[in-house]
Amino acid sequence: KTATNIYLLNLAIADELFMLSVPFVATAAALRRWPFGRALCRTVLGVDGLNMFSSVFCLTVLSLDRYIAVVHPLRAASYRRPRVAKLVNGGVWLLALLVASPIPVFAGTAVTRDGRAVACDLLWPSPAWAAAFVVYSSTLGFVLPVVAMALCYLLLAGKMRMVAQGVGWQQRRRSEGKLTRLVVTVVAMFVVCWLPFYVVQLLELLLPGRLDASAHNASLLLSYSNSCANPI
Repeated sequence: KTATNIYLLNLAIADELFMLSVPFVATAAALRRWPFGRALCRTVLGVDGLNMFSSVFCLTVLSLDRYIAVVHPLRAASYRRPRVAKLVNGGVWLLALLVASPIPVFAGTAVTRDGRAVACDLLWPSPAWAAAFVVYSSTLGFVLPVVAMALCYLLLAGKMRMVAQGVGWQQRRRSEGKLTRLVVTVVAMFVVCWLPFYVVQLLELLLPGRLDASAHNASLLLSYSNSCANPI
């Protein structure tokens, strides 16, 4: 067991839990109503939010792990032990639980505007609360993690250029390179799959009622596909 494998396992667990909500969301989309009641609405949206944040926090930890392993190999021995990795994973879930805590609190069912169906959604006290949550979730769930991951790989790339000619470095780069490329690919897939979702959320905030529902559904489908793509 290596630290990186433990982090990858944690990401896989987050993805699997994230996919548990797909049958409920797909059924509601097909029926154009929420048939499962208020309790399941809160549960599904709560689990959805928890694993949305835990996935991106797992990726951030993986990126930091790659940076430490390649750029600071001597320090890596103390930071990259399996026991430390398990503690970090526990911290990831606690942080995700804290960040996602508003979701089950405000999730609920309500009659749609046309009065024809019941929908499961976040029921905020006012539009200002909804706007604040979009900014909050976009910042903590996308912007800050992506900036942190990009910084890790920029510093890593700079280090590789500086010492690429060293014999010892060449050997270590070959051993670490495959795993680093794997993590970079997973991070890139995350950005591709989640960027449209957060863009649509911001557009719905700035242009209320003017965005076609198909854009929302397509961005949501793409975000779910990220959890399917990671195992591949």
